[in-house]
Amino acid sequence: MGNLIDTLLSHLALEEDEYWDEENNRLQNAGLSGTAIYLEAQENRQHHSENRKRLYLIQNELLPNPREGTPWQHLHSSSSDRGFIMTMGIDVSTFEYLLQSGFALLWNTTPIPRPDQPMTAPPRVNSRSLDPAGGLGLILHYLNLTMRDVSLMEIFALIPSTVNRYLDFCLDILLSVLRQIPKGVIRWLEGDEFQENNSLIVARHPLLMGAFGTMDGLNLPVQESPDQEIENATFNGWLHEHFVSSVIAFGATGM
Repeated sequence: MGNLIDTLLSHLALEEDEYWDEENNRLQNAGLSGTAIYLEAQENRQHHSENRKRLYLIQNELLPNPREGTPWQHLHSSSSDRGFIMTMGIDVSTFEYLLQSGFALLWNTTPIPRPDQPMTAPPRVNSRSLDPAGGLGLILHYLNLTMRDVSLMEIFALIPSTVNRYLDFCLDILLSVLRQIPKGVIRWLEGDEFQENNSLIVARHPLLMGAFGTMDGLNLPVQESPDQEIENATFNGWLHEHFVSSVIAFGATGM
C-alpha cells in the first residue's frame, strides 16, 4: 500500500513539474511575443517619422524671399482672371473685394497666435513672410485646390511651421470677413423677389406652388487627414473617397 502511494505521489509530482515547465515556456513565449510587438511598433513609428520628414521642404530648398519672385507673386502681379479662378476659385475683382472688405485690416491689426507670445502683443506686420494679399492667396489656394502642404511651401516659399500657422490664422480672419460683408450673408427670399422666383418655377412646373428655388449637393474632394476624427468625418463610404460635402441653394433666376 505504501509503495502504491509513493508511486502516485511521484506521478503527481512529475505532472506538476511538467505543468509548470509548460507554463514557464508559455509565459516566456508570451514575453518574447510582447517584445517582438514592441520592437515592431518602434520600427513602424520610426518609419512613419522618417516618412513625415520626406513630406516637407526646408529653408535651403525654397526660394529665399516669400515676397519676391515666388510663383504666387507672379500670379498675383498678372491680375489674370483665368489664373485666379483656376487656382483660387474667384476672379481678380472678388479677390480685391475680400481684401478691402476687412481681410487686409484684420491681417495688419491682429497678432498671429504663437505659443511663445501673448495675444496682447502688438502685431509685427513688417516681419511677416507674407503681406495681406499673400495671406488671402494662401488660404484660397488651400480651400480651392486639393494639394499637399508641400505644394503650398513651393508656391509661397514658406517652411511647414509657417504654412500651418498662417492657414489657421487666415481661416479665422476670412470667416470674420465673410460674416460681416453683405454678399456673404445667407438669407431667404421675401416679397416681390420671392414671387418673381416662384413665377419662374410655376411656369415650368405648375404643381410647385410656393417654391422659389432648388437645392443641390456638392462633394469637394479633399486630402486624407492624418487626424482620425477628421478622416472619419470626411470619408464617403458610398464613393470610397474623402470629401467635404456642401449643400447649395439656387433661386429660380440662377442666383
